[in-house]
Order: sequence, then structure tokens, then C-alpha cells
Amino acid sequence: MSDLVVSLPAEGLREALGEVPGVEFVEWDLVGPAPRERIDIVVPPYWGGTRQLAALADVETRLVQWQSIGFNGVAKHLPEGVPLANAATVHETSTAELALALTLAAQRGIPEFVRAGDAHRWELRSFPSLADRRVLIVGYGGVSQAVEARLAGFETRITRLARTAREERNLAGETVQVRGFAELGDALADAEIVIVAVPLTDETRGMFGAAELARMPDGALLVNVARGPVVDTDALVAELTAGRLRAALDVTDPEPLPADHPLWDCPGALISPHVGGDSTAMLPRMVALIRRQIGKLQAGERPENLVLGEWR
Repeated sequence: MSDLVVSLPAEGLREALGEVPGVEFVEWDLVGPAPRERIDIVVPPYWGGTRQLAALADVETRLVQWQSIGFNGVAKHLPEGVPLANAATVHETSTAELALALTLAAQRGIPEFVRAGDAHRWELRSFPSLADRRVLIVGYGGVSQAVEARLAGFETRITRLARTAREERNLAGETVQVRGFAELGDALADAEIVIVAVPLTDETRGMFGAAELARMPDGALLVNVARGPVVDTDALVAELTAGRLRAALDVTDPEPLPADHPLWDCPGALISPHVGGDSTAMLPRMVALIRRQIGKLQAGERPENLVLGEWR
């Protein structure tokens, strides 16, 4: 039986994977000619966009292992029929950590204290707690469940919303109620903190427009760790400029956010540059996923996390 051929970008994955029996690793960033006519697993670069996938048109590819959970826009450039797996299990923990960090920072005034500290000013101010707040989590996939688990010790009241209303077991093994998207308006009206972690689809694009933001109570906080276009940026800028809402954003629309964009100067805005999953936890978890996918192919089994294409 011939070795599996696995292409890896120049991002440190090769060194971290080490030697794997029955596998030939080749380096390819999907720029320039492919190193082989047939590659069993192609791992594209983490950064670089989706257009790079067009390079697979002339390569017999069994599986593309994407390095992100989100795969919006991929289908436009991935050759038809090529199976693609997303990186579920890799980024949930780090993204949930950042969602909680943004929430805590915004609630407890950390940006204001940092600015005062930079100016050597001792400014005693009181900010709202996270404890006792009504938190709405929009989306109930892996990231949202990881967010919920990390909120467990903060004594919040959590409402969960997803595309389909259902009962589900959370990471603590508890059966919880998940409400449907049809109840978004009423859920927003009752929420003091809204944490958004939905995939970007036709249904969720612009999900938080002017009407939805207007339903949120005065002083409420919107935390977006999903994708920028889930929120109408102009509508959000209007609410922030009026001082009615606050926002903590790891993603924006457009992205990267231009230096002259008004969102930078909005009061009550805290922005990080789409780094939710990009932490030291990513490499070992990505390595573990690639190793599992290699094992699946070697055993003749269906890979994990298939989201596009058909497995043959």
C-alpha cells in the first residue's frame, strides 16, 4: 500500500506533526505548481483567503482540511466535488476565551482603565458587573457551548438561541432549552449582553440590522465572535455613536477594518483584529485533527467534520 501524500503550508505544522508512518509530507502553500498530481490531504494556509483553493483544479485531491471552523465563501473557489472538512475541535476553546475576555473587559471598563493608566491618571469609576446579567447566546454550536461553559462561574442568566428550537445537552451534561431564531426580537429585548457565535450564511448575514439592534435595551453590550457581516456595521455605528449600545468585536465588516473607518472612534466600542482562534492552543489541536484525519483515511473511514463535497 502506497503512502498517503499530505501537503502542508509553511506554518510550523510539519515540525509539530513529526514522522507519521505511511505518510509522505510535502510543503505547498497553494501558490505555484502543485508538488504532486495526486494529494490525499491538502491543508491550505490558515491565512490567505479562499481564492487559493482554485489551485486545486488540476490536482486529484481526496480531502481538503480547512484550518478554520467557518467556511463561508469557500464553495465559490473550491473545485466542484472536492470534499472539505472544517476545523471543528480546534478553535472553540480559544474563541470562547476571547468572547469572555471581551465581555469582561467591556463590562468592567478595562479599556478606560488602560487609557487612564497610559496617562498616569487614577480614575475611580464604577462599571457594570457580569454577575447577575441576562446573557443571550446566539448560535449554539461548539463555540457557543464553550462560551456557556466558561460563563458557568459568573452567576449569569443565560438564554440560548439557534436556528432550530430544541432541547440539548450542554458541555456540563445538563439538558438545556434552545430557542429558535424566530424568537430573536423578543430575546434581544430582554438581554443585557448578547454574544454572537453563528456561522455566516444567507440566513445570518445582516441578522443584526437596525431593527434588531433597536430591540436591545439601552446600555446593552453586543459581543461578536462570529463573522463581521452578521452585523450591519452602519446600524451598529449609529447605535454606538448615539451612546445607546456598546460593542466588543473580534470581527468586523469590512475586514481588516480600514484605519479611517468610523467604527474605530465610536464610544463604547472594543475591537480586536479577528484573533479568536489564533492562540497557542491552535497548533497542537490542529496537529491532533490532522493526525486523526490521516488515521481515518488509512483505515478507509470517513473523515471528521465534512462540510462540503461528497466523500467517496
